Amino acid sequence: MTDFAPRVFSGIQPTGNLHLGNYLGAIKNYVKLQDTHDCIYCVVDLHAITVHQDPAALRASIREVAAALIAAGVDVETSILFTQSRVSAHAELAWIFNCVARMGWLNRMTQFKDKAGKHRERASVGLYVYPNLMAADILAYHATHVPVGDDQKQHLELARDIAQKFNNDFGIEFFPIIEPVIQAKGQGARIMSLRNGAAKMSKSDPSEMSRIHMTDDADTIANKIKKAKTDPHPLPTSSEGLEDRPEARNLVGIYSALTGETPDDICMRFAGQNFSPFKSALTEIMTEALAPMAAEMNRLLADQRYLDSVLTRGAERAAEKAAPVLAEVKQILGLG
Repeated sequence: MTDFAPRVFSGIQPTGNLHLGNYLGAIKNYVKLQDTHDCIYCVVDLHAITVHQDPAALRASIREVAAALIAAGVDVETSILFTQSRVSAHAELAWIFNCVARMGWLNRMTQFKDKAGKHRERASVGLYVYPNLMAADILAYHATHVPVGDDQKQHLELARDIAQKFNNDFGIEFFPIIEPVIQAKGQGARIMSLRNGAAKMSKSDPSEMSRIHMTDDADTIANKIKKAKTDPHPLPTSSEGLEDRPEARNLVGIYSALTGETPDDICMRFAGQNFSPFKSALTEIMTEALAPMAAEMNRLLADQRYLDSVLTRGAERAAEKAAPVLAEVKQILGLG
């Protein structure tokens, strides 16, 4: 069996207004993975245009994502950070994978059904074949590992199927069979709204008080945590007591994700107390973690030339890695 060097690939959509859920769910882990893997991080703007985008807003969001990753600790000298559309291998390999993937596979993708909703016939073809482009993003670099959330597990399985089918069709072990990177329990907590513990934290929520933006300053963070929804009961002695208390469970989960402490240890420390001292402690921890990043993000966003130069250089480095993979794929297929 071919021995592929460990390499992480992950893409993040340029959606703008990055928040605490984006940081704890993905970006924080991106930084940690640099210690153990060769890492390639991509702002997936081609994925973004599967639905209509305002061009000016899209450009701004691309820079915001780049600034967030750098401010959080992605080292653009050792890791590669770039914009997907600047490396044509992604689109070229995606077309080849359109011819490898089977319609039945794509018909099973639940995310397309969720996003297209009742207007499936009006959805873009790009939204339908989105998973094939995701597979191309990963396999263009012979990446072996991909950090995934619950909403991407099915897409990663399809990317594995595409790699396996290509290898089987041509009797060659050319593409690696990708492995998911699962964060340690608690570290990739699902971050919910500060106003509704049953809803995921989202930029689309009309209430600014529902989320902590990565650009929020210390005063804003303190105000949002102070007003975060809780319940009238004191904190329990263990996390089992949070089972039917979604807002309390969410705040304890955020504390755990920021500090690495277990929810049980956190509950034990604040057991029997109301939420006031807990919120004060959470505010201090969150401010310490996020306020320096917010300041650095804002500094970087004021220097667009620097951000653009980072993304340009990253695209050059990415293209150098993807070009021989794509060339060999074409040779295997008999193209050109």
